Amino acid sequence: MPASGKSTAGVLLAKTIGYGYIDCDLLIQNEQKALLCDIITRAGVKGFIEIEEKVNAELWAERCVISTGGSVIYGEKAMQHLKTLGKIIYIKVSLEELERRLAGKDMFARGVVMKKPGTTLAELYAERAPLYEKYADITVDCDRLSLDQTVEAIIESVRIQ
Repeated sequence: MPASGKSTAGVLLAKTIGYGYIDCDLLIQNEQKALLCDIITRAGVKGFIEIEEKVNAELWAERCVISTGGSVIYGEKAMQHLKTLGKIIYIKVSLEELERRLAGKDMFARGVVMKKPGTTLAELYAERAPLYEKYADITVDCDRLSLDQTVEAIIESVRIQ
């Protein structure tokens, strides 16, 4: 979900464990030479999801933490490919915490993919949470955790697996 800490925790996790780091949103922006919100405007939601799926399905990485956009879960091909690269970790944050983190922020400007115009954060959460759970190898509940605690929780969860 937006504001779950994927990118921020991903960078710190990679540094902590000595891995590389890949931000798939940045790969998409680089390939398309535009910001996510501009790609969504230009290509439409369906077109953006196709672009996102292609970029993620063609990704190759070894010993890297990969941070995807939250809408990657709409692409079955991408999700199956990412599973071949490693463990899929769902950074679970409650709706209430996400609302707090996103208060006053424009989700469209952040490049958040919403299938229907005017979708609320609650509706987006209800739509995506089951998909995150479906694809996750590991779920880490990060509600009310600091950034360092989130990274430690992810490391510990992977260690236990």
